[in-house]
Amino acid sequence: MKTLNDFNFKNKKALIRVDFNVPLNENFQVTDATRIQAAKPTLIKVLEDGGSCVLMSHLGRPKGVDEGLSLKHIADKIEDIIGVETIFVSDCVGEEAIEAAEKLNPGELLVLENLRFHEEEKSGDKAFAEQLSKLGDIYVNDAFGTAHRAHASTTIIAQFFPENKCFGALLSQEIKSIDKVLKTGEKPTLAILGGAKVSSKITIIENILDKVDHLIIGGGMSFTFIKAKGGTIGDSLVENDKIELALDILKQAEAKNVQVHIPVDVIIADDFSNNANTQICDITAIPDGWMGLDAGPKTRAFFHDVVMQCKTILWNGPIGVFEMENFANGTIALGNSVSEATKKGAFSLVGGGDSVAAVKQFGFDKKVSYVSTGGGAMLESLEGKVLPGIAAIAE
Repeated sequence: MKTLNDFNFKNKKALIRVDFNVPLNENFQVTDATRIQAAKPTLIKVLEDGGSCVLMSHLGRPKGVDEGLSLKHIADKIEDIIGVETIFVSDCVGEEAIEAAEKLNPGELLVLENLRFHEEEKSGDKAFAEQLSKLGDIYVNDAFGTAHRAHASTTIIAQFFPENKCFGALLSQEIKSIDKVLKTGEKPTLAILGGAKVSSKITIIENILDKVDHLIIGGGMSFTFIKAKGGTIGDSLVENDKIELALDILKQAEAKNVQVHIPVDVIIADDFSNNANTQICDITAIPDGWMGLDAGPKTRAFFHDVVMQCKTILWNGPIGVFEMENFANGTIALGNSVSEATKKGAFSLVGGGDSVAAVKQFGFDKKVSYVSTGGGAMLESLEGKVLPGIAAIAE
């Protein structure tokens, strides 16, 4: 698989699929520029080689042309972060786009208008992909967040660059990090799976049981396992139709010598509210009218010991309702444990929307080895799927 380092971009136009699907406020200002920052190493490499960058991205989910979702709103932010004057063109195909690309000089950045203003982008239209391909000499895919979609700009376009296509720095790093967890990392390997539902993690659990030594199950999904084992969970979140599945997962884990760790105590509340009455309770004996909303102190200490003995750590999903201050302590404690293990030499990968939000909120994003930028794409990788955007470069 070719990466940026296989090319010298001197006097070349790099046509780069970035993921600049960033949040905007009511004044169309970028409120979180993480995804733009993440693309910086790729753009700087091309510019420092003496090449130019033609950037294509989507923004939001427009139904046709939508001024509120125009990439013109983020051109200034790109300019600030990359430190190079940014030219914006009000379409991504057609004469105007071709002319803007042709005029581009080495060292310059061109931002094309939102790809999804054209429905051909999402449908993976070949003619549309071919039009896009005319805007550059080398195709670079650096958009991990959309690598699981077979869209025109992420997958179909690669066929028009049989020799001149590669992964950007961000996408290369994402692939390496996931490979480290699933294939090449130092043992013991730990997967921490949290969040609300077992159903959303079934395929991940089934795929990683062959690859991990320890599995921590936390958050709302743990109550389905506790109920399956005969515990009383009060009014806690549960998927009654997944009880048999939970028992089957525990059996599979035992057969594969994977140690499964489930909370032993929880912070329970009499209402789903930050101001609810709370107490600490054994997780197998939650009274009616109460629900578990965070990991208890014994669980935090127990999980810390598991984390500290592992050399490769995947964390996907919080272990409490961290959005409410009074139920964030379990997730914060886990973040501290993962950070400490990382400091002592473990490799830690955090991915999936809620866990990424949590590590950012509590300042752990600089204390773990890698924070994935692609929610759905990362989850599909962990499920063992080959992502079309990655396959298209590898072919």
